[in-house]
Amino acid sequence: RISIYFSAKRFNHTRNNWNFKRIMETIFSKIIKGKLPCFKVAESKDFLAFLDINPNSVGHTLCIPKRPEDKIFDLSEEQYIKLMSFSRKVALAIEKTIDCKRVGIAVIGLEVAHVHVHLIPINSLIDMSFTNKVKVENPKMEELANQIAINFK
Repeated sequence: RISIYFSAKRFNHTRNNWNFKRIMETIFSKIIKGKLPCFKVAESKDFLAFLDINPNSVGHTLCIPKRPEDKIFDLSEEQYIKLMSFSRKVALAIEKTIDCKRVGIAVIGLEVAHVHVHLIPINSLIDMSFTNKVKVENPKMEELANQIAINFK
């Protein structure tokens, strides 16, 4: 962080300046811009939801704001509430699609410096551990994304 701060300062950018955020492009920014593919399940003007490519369980979905922000509590209160509302709607669509006891929610944010909400279909606590991953082939991911998208509407 210190080197990034000084680099941004050298270029006369502030943390809230869009140019600084462009320097910090993440995998999620590339997905939003269409530079990388994803298995999209829902989208609004401000948010995007897609299947996690390294899922804890089948149907593990990420909800992200389209405007990049590193930490969830750096979002404005309004954007935070809107993200949670969007995530709730996606979770309800997941519950209609995946046979699970519930959809767990986690916000960690250490791997990608872009706010993201994990929605994980769970049947036991171990499904939320982030240590046991499942392998889901691309055709199954595409089918799941389509089914969740149908149930989102």
